[in-house]
Amino acid sequence: MATLEIVCPVCAELLELTDEDRAELEVGDVIVCDSCNAEMEVTRNGAGEDFELELLGVLTTCPNCGEEFDVTDEMLADAPTIEGQDGVAATLIPCPHCRAQIELEFEEVE
Repeated sequence: MATLEIVCPVCAELLELTDEDRAELEVGDVIVCDSCNAEMEVTRNGAGEDFELELLGVLTTCPNCGEEFDVTDEMLADAPTIEGQDGVAATLIPCPHCRAQIELEFEEVE
Protein backbone atom coordinates (compact mmCIF):
# COMPACT_ATOMS: atom_id res chain seq x y z
CA MET A 1 0.00 0.00 0.00
CA ALA A 2 1.46 3.37 -1.03
CA THR A 3 1.86 6.09 1.59
CA LEU A 4 2.07 9.81 0.86
CA GLU A 5 4.32 11.70 3.29
CA ILE A 6 3.48 15.35 4.00
CA VAL A 7 5.55 17.70 6.16
CA CYS A 8 3.48 19.93 8.46
CA PRO A 9 4.23 23.58 7.51
CA VAL A 10 4.14 24.64 11.17
CA CYS A 11 6.07 22.03 13.18
CA ALA A 12 7.69 19.91 10.42
CA GLU A 13 6.04 16.75 11.75
CA LEU A 14 5.77 14.03 9.11
CA LEU A 15 2.13 13.23 8.30
CA GLU A 16 1.48 9.96 6.48
CA LEU A 17 -1.60 9.34 4.33
CA THR A 18 -2.33 5.88 2.96
CA ASP A 19 -4.19 5.34 -0.30
CA GLU A 20 -7.27 4.50 1.80
CA ASP A 21 -6.95 7.76 3.75
CA ARG A 22 -6.64 9.76 0.54
CA ALA A 23 -9.62 8.00 -1.04
CA GLU A 24 -11.79 9.32 1.80
CA LEU A 25 -10.52 12.91 1.47
CA GLU A 26 -12.24 15.44 -0.74
CA VAL A 27 -11.21 18.98 -1.67
CA GLY A 28 -12.30 21.20 1.21
CA ASP A 29 -11.71 18.58 3.92
CA VAL A 30 -9.47 19.59 6.83
CA ILE A 31 -6.53 17.62 8.19
CA VAL A 32 -5.25 18.42 11.71
CA CYS A 33 -1.61 17.82 12.68
CA ASP A 34 -1.42 15.56 15.75
CA SER A 35 1.66 17.37 17.05
CA CYS A 36 0.80 21.09 16.83
CA ASN A 37 -2.92 21.10 15.93
CA ALA A 38 -2.31 23.06 12.73
CA GLU A 39 -5.34 22.84 10.45
CA MET A 40 -4.75 22.30 6.73
CA GLU A 41 -7.40 22.26 4.02
CA VAL A 42 -7.13 19.81 1.12
CA THR A 43 -6.95 21.94 -2.04
CA ARG A 44 -6.07 19.17 -4.51
CA ASN A 45 -6.26 15.37 -4.29
CA GLY A 46 -5.31 13.75 -7.58
CA ALA A 47 -3.40 10.63 -8.49
CA GLY A 48 0.10 9.91 -7.15
CA GLU A 49 1.89 12.93 -5.72
CA ASP A 50 -0.81 15.32 -6.99
CA PHE A 51 -1.92 16.42 -3.52
CA GLU A 52 -1.90 19.89 -1.92
CA LEU A 53 -2.82 21.38 1.44
CA GLU A 54 -3.30 25.00 2.50
CA LEU A 55 -2.62 26.06 6.07
CA LEU A 56 -5.81 27.40 7.69
CA GLY A 57 -4.65 28.10 11.22
CA VAL A 58 -3.07 26.74 14.36
CA LEU A 59 -5.27 25.65 17.24
CA THR A 60 -4.01 26.96 20.57
CA THR A 61 -5.33 27.19 24.13
CA CYS A 62 -5.43 30.48 26.02
CA PRO A 63 -3.43 30.17 29.28
CA ASN A 64 -5.70 32.77 30.89
CA CYS A 65 -9.23 31.40 30.26
CA GLY A 66 -8.48 27.89 28.94
CA GLU A 67 -10.53 28.32 25.74
CA GLU A 68 -9.24 26.96 22.42
CA PHE A 69 -9.07 29.12 19.31
CA ASP A 70 -7.46 29.17 15.86
CA VAL A 71 -4.51 31.47 15.19
CA THR A 72 -5.06 32.49 11.57
CA ASP A 73 -2.81 34.19 9.04
CA GLU A 74 -4.95 37.33 9.39
CA MET A 75 -4.39 37.41 13.16
CA LEU A 76 -0.64 37.03 12.66
CA ALA A 77 -0.55 39.79 10.03
CA ASP A 78 -2.27 42.22 12.44
CA ALA A 79 -0.24 41.20 15.51
CA PRO A 80 2.83 43.07 16.78
CA THR A 81 6.10 41.23 17.33
CA ILE A 82 8.15 41.79 20.48
CA GLU A 83 11.59 40.64 21.55
CA GLY A 84 12.05 39.25 25.02
CA GLN A 85 15.04 39.74 27.29
CA ASP A 86 16.41 36.41 26.07
CA GLY A 87 16.39 37.72 22.49
CA VAL A 88 13.59 35.43 21.34
CA ALA A 89 10.95 37.08 19.15
CA ALA A 90 7.30 36.50 20.04
CA THR A 91 4.03 37.54 18.43
CA LEU A 92 1.30 39.06 20.62
CA ILE A 93 -2.10 37.54 19.83
CA PRO A 94 -5.29 38.58 21.67
CA CYS A 95 -7.50 35.74 22.90
CA PRO A 96 -10.88 36.15 21.16
CA HIS A 97 -12.64 34.98 24.34
CA CYS A 98 -11.07 36.95 27.21
CA ARG A 99 -8.88 39.42 25.21
CA ALA A 100 -5.72 38.42 27.15
CA GLN A 101 -2.49 39.07 25.23
CA ILE A 102 -0.74 35.77 24.48
CA GLU A 103 2.90 35.55 23.41
CA LEU A 104 3.46 32.97 20.67
CA GLU A 105 6.93 31.89 19.62
CA PHE A 106 7.35 30.36 16.17
CA GLU A 107 10.26 28.34 14.87
CA GLU A 108 11.28 28.57 11.23
CA VAL A 109 10.74 25.31 9.33
CA GLU A 110 13.42 24.66 6.72
